[in-house]
Amino acid sequence: MISGRSCATRTPAPPPSTPRWISMAASGSRSFLAKEDAMTLLTKGVEQYLALRRGLGFKMQRHETDLHAFLSYMSTRGTRTLTTQVALDWAQLPRGSHPVYRARRLAIVRDFAKFFVTMDPGTEIPPAGILKGDYARRPPYIYSKGELIALIEEACRLTPSAGLRPWTYAALFGLICATGVRVGETTALDDADVDLSNAVITIRKSKFGKTRQIPIHSSTQEELRAYVKRRRRTGLPLTDGSFFISDRGTRLTGCNVREAFRTVSCHIGLRKRSDSHGPRLHDIRHTFAVRILIKWHRAGVDVQHRLPLLATYLGHTNISDSYWYLSAVPELLDAVNQRLDHYLGDLS
Repeated sequence: MISGRSCATRTPAPPPSTPRWISMAASGSRSFLAKEDAMTLLTKGVEQYLALRRGLGFKMQRHETDLHAFLSYMSTRGTRTLTTQVALDWAQLPRGSHPVYRARRLAIVRDFAKFFVTMDPGTEIPPAGILKGDYARRPPYIYSKGELIALIEEACRLTPSAGLRPWTYAALFGLICATGVRVGETTALDDADVDLSNAVITIRKSKFGKTRQIPIHSSTQEELRAYVKRRRRTGLPLTDGSFFISDRGTRLTGCNVREAFRTVSCHIGLRKRSDSHGPRLHDIRHTFAVRILIKWHRAGVDVQHRLPLLATYLGHTNISDSYWYLSAVPELLDAVNQRLDHYLGDLS
């Protein structure tokens, strides 16, 4: 039982005077408007921040999703100022999430806060490293030549065998093997982007919104020609002008490609269906880059001088991205050691 006088026995407090009612209403209005103005400013800040970063070539899809989710969290919580604490609280949701996931979310808010502080000086910028969960790149899987051949040959056996699907994935996987292009760049290719007369492919929708042209080998040129002939023979319409199409004539998605790769890689024993990790399709891109570097080292060319060429071909915005391919791959290190031994031998 709750102690104290009941409502019936309490002496009601006199109503506030008229001036006090007006004062209370005005105060509440200012509080409401301040909250609305703060959220409006935050929303405007996010829009300007995303526009600025996209103008520099970044797609910002993940950032847009997370920042709008963060603003929604702030609004629900009734917070008007971006503080370190509110950023931390949001970044650590949901409970039990992976430390890398949390650190990434906080990093996204932190980058935005560094921009937004110019619009709202009361903004706090969360300190770097406050959440431990630095992202560590997975070591790349370097495919052997035999594995790549097996991958393409198995793609030719995909079902339905009478449809275009086996031809599509054999050609798509083959193109990645031969050029090191990204998966998303292959699915974004339009028919007009593939100039088989001049053996040149134009990548228009790259990771950083850049456009580049890449030459292709005559063998790749012939394989793509064979795919085009087969595609035309099916009579499927190019509904949106895509070069690689499904059995329905539609553009492939990243999910389509990854599922086909998973099926093929399981069939040839590269991974098991139950494996959550294993050789990735993106690792073919790593393999391409490493093979180029090995070839250059064995030929005795100036690799440092040629790295910008590799960076441009692969669509890297910074040459530092290409240095990732100089990782500890035994065959590459062996080529470097052989070259070093040869150099030291000349000095002795």
